[in-house]
Amino acid sequence: MVTLPDSLRDAFKEPMGPVTTDADELLAAAAETREEYGAPDAPIVAVGDVVTYHLREAGRVPDVALVDGKTEREAVRTKISDALAAGDEKRVHVENPAATLTVALLERLVDALTDSDPVTIEVDGEEDLAALPAIIAAPDGSSVVYGQPGEGMVRVAVTPEARERARELFEGLDGDVDGAFDALGQSG
Repeated sequence: MVTLPDSLRDAFKEPMGPVTTDADELLAAAAETREEYGAPDAPIVAVGDVVTYHLREAGRVPDVALVDGKTEREAVRTKISDALAAGDEKRVHVENPAATLTVALLERLVDALTDSDPVTIEVDGEEDLAALPAIIAAPDGSSVVYGQPGEGMVRVAVTPEARERARELFEGLDGDVDGAFDALGQSG
């Protein structure tokens, strides 16, 4: 569907929000964003196994989690994989190659965002780029959390401004960008 061109790799290395190692602080900021937007049910989307683990350990099962069993291209520690496997949330599987966003992943993401119960999307391949479509598709007041290698967790408050920045980056991807927007239920 769409892939990350080499020309955009550096842009994706810059965090799109504040970086923290404190999950409680992150969850408090997410609650403030929900309150600010009058969206008490706005979801928290976690992209990555380690981020998902830390949120769960802090007492918050993400509304949507995308995991691939890896962190920085290495298998996650057994403690993390076991903890994530112990969750009883709905699970869906999708194939998504590295540096790619497939229609299947985008459609599962949209479905998960509209599900009233927590959903874990288990990715065979890589979920790294999924934060971008999550920011585009999630309602205002949501939080999208992803890992910043070697630094911590990045929380992006979903606002019209954050969504516009994500759309600009998304439009720079190679492939059928209009089709990808369609899969997200968005116009390109």
